[in-house]
Amino acid sequence: MLCPWRTANLGLLLILAVFLVAVNISWPVQMARNAVLCCPRIEFRNLIVITWEIIIRGQPSCTKSYRKERNETKETNCTDERITWVSTPDQNSDLQIHPVAITHDGYYRCIMATPDGNFHRGYHLQVLVTPEVTLFESRNRTAVCKAVAGKPAAQISWIPAGDCAPTEQEYWGNGTVTVQSTCHWEGHNVSTVTCHVSHLTGNKSLYIELLPVPGAKKSAKLYMPYVILTIIILTIVGFIWLLKISGCRKYNLNKTESTSVVEEDEMQPYASYTEKNNPLYDTTNKVKASQALQSEVGTDLHTL
Repeated sequence: MLCPWRTANLGLLLILAVFLVAVNISWPVQMARNAVLCCPRIEFRNLIVITWEIIIRGQPSCTKSYRKERNETKETNCTDERITWVSTPDQNSDLQIHPVAITHDGYYRCIMATPDGNFHRGYHLQVLVTPEVTLFESRNRTAVCKAVAGKPAAQISWIPAGDCAPTEQEYWGNGTVTVQSTCHWEGHNVSTVTCHVSHLTGNKSLYIELLPVPGAKKSAKLYMPYVILTIIILTIVGFIWLLKISGCRKYNLNKTESTSVVEEDEMQPYASYTEKNNPLYDTTNKVKASQALQSEVGTDLHTL
């Protein structure tokens, strides 16, 4: 990992060079990564002594120094083997931390002594710890989101917003903080909620599906037998109605056919009987026959 000074813009370096004789830099570094802290850049031929002062809370001040004219290095109260020179001090005066631990939170200062004066550059090193995020439903439609052992403390928000209790924070001896947020959703239209955790090491979101509202679930179970019974009754009634309609149609058809046959059977004997036994019909025929005979006789007499 490059030191922050080397990654800066060159134009910015030239502008700020005058002000960085004794400047402190706040530098956040994520835990378990490597960090390189740089000294001010001066001509090595003008160098007399390089000194790194390391002040970590709860530990004695550590000093690492290099004297050019003797080509010797010296350390005082430095016990952490993860804090070393990047290379030999005559080749590279930068300091490295490999890897960064939470105990490396502190102040680091490089002092370059030259014939023209001393040049300083200090770093307030802030070790960042990514929190472990968990989300669960503790009780009826109440969700709990935790950002465990983060450094610094994480920020928690909810989508959609619910009825939330004040955020709880628990501080640990190593500087980490556990943040807990508890929210409740009473509305029936909220089924899924999302916990969003904001942190300097990165953001993370988790979601959870809430259990249905107890009252709504109970009502559904309560009315379900009635709904099923109603469907069964309607089905039976509909089936009977269809059978009734079908039976009526068949009955009317059979009745019509039977009536037609009976009428025809009844009319045929009557017509035959009328035709054969009607006295008026017979008298008329006899009169017509007599008239015809008389006409023929008259005709014959006239001819004679």
